[in-house]
Amino acid sequence: MLELREELKNTVEIQIVAFPQEGMYTYKGGRDLVEEAIKMGADVVGGIPHYEPAREFGEKSIHDIVELAIKYDKLIDVHCDETDDPQSRFVELLNALVLMEDYGTRTTASHTCLFGSADNSYAYRMMDLFKKSRMNFIACPTENAYLQGRQDTYPKRRGLTRVKEFMELGINIAFAQDSINDPWYPMGNGNMMNILDNGIHLAQVMSSEEVKKDLDLITYNGARCLYIQDRYGLEEGKDANFIVLDGDSPFDVIRNRAGVIASIRKGEYLFKQKPVEYDVELDLGVGY
Repeated sequence: MLELREELKNTVEIQIVAFPQEGMYTYKGGRDLVEEAIKMGADVVGGIPHYEPAREFGEKSIHDIVELAIKYDKLIDVHCDETDDPQSRFVELLNALVLMEDYGTRTTASHTCLFGSADNSYAYRMMDLFKKSRMNFIACPTENAYLQGRQDTYPKRRGLTRVKEFMELGINIAFAQDSINDPWYPMGNGNMMNILDNGIHLAQVMSSEEVKKDLDLITYNGARCLYIQDRYGLEEGKDANFIVLDGDSPFDVIRNRAGVIASIRKGEYLFKQKPVEYDVELDLGVGY
């Protein structure tokens, strides 16, 4: 992965996460492997506390993640509370630690599906703390709609974190896809316009004012999660890295699930779609 990151650096920006897929403490030496990956050159410290064998080990992994990130000056991205269990509270601990260390802008909590199950008194208390820490959030609409609520009959939970409320309160939330044709989500193909389409339906953010901000969920907000916001955007001096969507306005491209017709990296085309032509025969000889 380190070699691939270097090989493709002029085509795409890759951040490598030292991610213990089964948890740091499900086997001996797991934490040490995460630290070794960081020393080798991983960009981000990852974790999955709800997969640990007991709550105590999940909490321990959160402490380790924050300590390792600060020690090696790395970003944090945790698969956090990706569960329907309303008692899962690892995001609370993660937020508290990065709040105390002033590390929130370099930290992302991914999934946080518990907020689709937690009661409002807990959720709104936490959202006030999220605003103070400035921690980032990522939702994966297609994956979590597919994976969560499996034990529900009806009503059946959507598995999505509180996207609408985060947007309204100014808490940074981005959409993503973390599964490309794998067992967790077999239909993943990396099409972010498809992710956006699913996400704004599930989160119910399609009013005229919300649509103006919806594209931010897969652009500017994501840049903040990657901590590249200072290099991202349409301002003089920043790299000309952008895609071109086939449409005239945010509403137009979202409604029509617009395709990408060009991708530019550092001012050079990575690809450019040729104009599409259609042959349509109409029989105009019959009147009504």
